[in-house]
Amino acid sequence: MTPFLRSITHARAFRTAPRRARFVARAAAVAALAAFTALAAACGGGDVPATPATSPSETAAPATSTAASAGGTLLTVTLMLDWTPNNNHAGIYAARAQGWYRDAGLDVRIVEPASSGTAAVVGAGQAEFGISVAEALLPARAAGVPIVSIATVMPHNDSSLMALAATGITRPRDLAGKTYGGYGGSLERELIDTLIRCDGGDPTTVTFVDVGNVDYISGMEQGRYDFVWVFEGWDALRAREVLGKQIATIKFIDHADCIPDWYTPVIIAGESMIADHPDTVRAFVEATARGYQFALEHPAETAAALLAAAPELDPALVNPAATYYATRYTDPGQPWGIQDPEVWTRFATFLRTAGLLEQDIDVTKAYTNDFLPAQGR
Repeated sequence: MTPFLRSITHARAFRTAPRRARFVARAAAVAALAAFTALAAACGGGDVPATPATSPSETAAPATSTAASAGGTLLTVTLMLDWTPNNNHAGIYAARAQGWYRDAGLDVRIVEPASSGTAAVVGAGQAEFGISVAEALLPARAAGVPIVSIATVMPHNDSSLMALAATGITRPRDLAGKTYGGYGGSLERELIDTLIRCDGGDPTTVTFVDVGNVDYISGMEQGRYDFVWVFEGWDALRAREVLGKQIATIKFIDHADCIPDWYTPVIIAGESMIADHPDTVRAFVEATARGYQFALEHPAETAAALLAAAPELDPALVNPAATYYATRYTDPGQPWGIQDPEVWTRFATFLRTAGLLEQDIDVTKAYTNDFLPAQGR
């Protein structure tokens, strides 16, 4: 195991939501490239498979062109999450619980994200697979980090802007004159400005404050800020069904005429992994697709698998979230994981026009459907 992965801890503080990377800015792209360069140099420029910090005595076998060796032993691969386990990852835990990774010849080790970010780690070959988001992947590729989306977890962005109902916020122009609590990311500001402007409001009257990873409801009740960016099926669901709060949300997908839809989260692999070990990538993606198909057909069993793997999670949230996402992992009549080139193109154009990408990139190289089961290609 590399010294880098030995530094990853699995201590889980109280974190209620699967926060995503929302920092699409020049600094983020530079940081991703710097981390990728440092990690690649540390492992001599080659692929160094990783094992989780919870198993320091184990050493992962190098990836091969097939999912398992001729002797039938399992091939160890590492999947690095984008946050602590949550329902976005439910299909992965379902696939592992059902034994489908083992059936595919894989021993999938799941680790939480490194401080350098999942994109940099996967790009440097220190984890074979990872969970990322389009808003991190595109700037990372523009900065030279060689990562590719090999499947989308959901076909549409589940993001919302959430406020307490008492604020009177029901539509984007109501955000004018209010205070937004976020991470200080340039994408946050651009999306909020665009939404308000599209609805006839004045975005210059919004106050932006950095709050980081906090209990959003408490902060809003204390009057520190009026609205935040969340996942509808996690933070918003928790507020309504677990905490019993009266909230209002503005769903991004309801305003696709104004802002682009995009894929978040996505499953990524490095370009070298795809080129050198396509059979392993295909085996992983096909088993994962089975897991998400199971998640949409059997939400209760999927929730149980997630809770067994991450018992610190709250069943009062995980169970309804499993039901919520069961209808959202795919579009009706469409296979899981499929990525639409128009979705990637429109989002990249939005980022470029807003100055959030420093250069044009070839979005056709940022994703692939080639490893999905036949019906998804």
